[in-house]
Amino acid sequence: MLRTSGLTKEFGGLTAVDDVDFALEANELCSLIGPNGAGKTTFFNLLTGTLSPTRGTIELRSGDGDGGWRDITDEEPHETASLGVHRSYQITNVFPTNTVLENVRVAAQAHGDDAAKFWRNAGAFEDHIEEAYRILDRVGLAEEADTPTESLSHGAKRQLEVGVALAGDPDVLLLDEPNAGVSSESVDRIIDLIEDVASDHAVLLVEHNMDIVMNVSDRVVVLNQGAVIAEGTPEAVRGDPKVQEAYLGGYEAGSLSRDAESDAASDSASDPEEGAA
Repeated sequence: MLRTSGLTKEFGGLTAVDDVDFALEANELCSLIGPNGAGKTTFFNLLTGTLSPTRGTIELRSGDGDGGWRDITDEEPHETASLGVHRSYQITNVFPTNTVLENVRVAAQAHGDDAAKFWRNAGAFEDHIEEAYRILDRVGLAEEADTPTESLSHGAKRQLEVGVALAGDPDVLLLDEPNAGVSSESVDRIIDLIEDVASDHAVLLVEHNMDIVMNVSDRVVVLNQGAVIAEGTPEAVRGDPKVQEAYLGGYEAGSLSRDAESDAASDSASDPEEGAA
């Protein structure tokens, strides 16, 4: 569904993403892992058009049924989104004073033919409202449709952000630490949601909690200093000496608690590449 060839991003003398060849298949859940500063968020920003690469190409499989590939290397973020590549963010990115339903309805409208119709009554967009209700039911927030978003728990806001990313029926979903800061009570709901979404979307997941990565991923790709150092099944990656040295450091299943992502998020916030790039 999505692939890169020789993808590179340089910031002055720093190479944040280094000659990455990558492919994400349809209905695959691939996790992207690595230490802070490895280039994960920069890679996401390149895939979505937020950043332009120094070198290399990004291609998306054509949705017109011919099986061809479209070069999206130089597309702007809104163009990339309109082609079917949507993302969530490390930091919750929703409208706090709008209702839960309105957040998803606006996103659905933005990806449809009514994107520029700002002056019509919102109630007139029945198709988008119906889509929003379907998405809220899928992400487990149907009962919160009329709730102001600022009143939701942090975990529920994460669920909503996945719902917003689902609006417009994308082909590819990029989920950037969807469990960051989520309480241990909410993690299971987010995991179930990720697995459900991956049943009919290609999903690229950035996640620091290795228990989650090892349990949900079809494939794992490991970045270190901007370059891919390993990829394969969770079992193969977990046993790779290069990955153990660069990142996992003797990790064993169950050794990380499910709220470890809050610590990882704090680390990420202090890292200039992962937090800002």
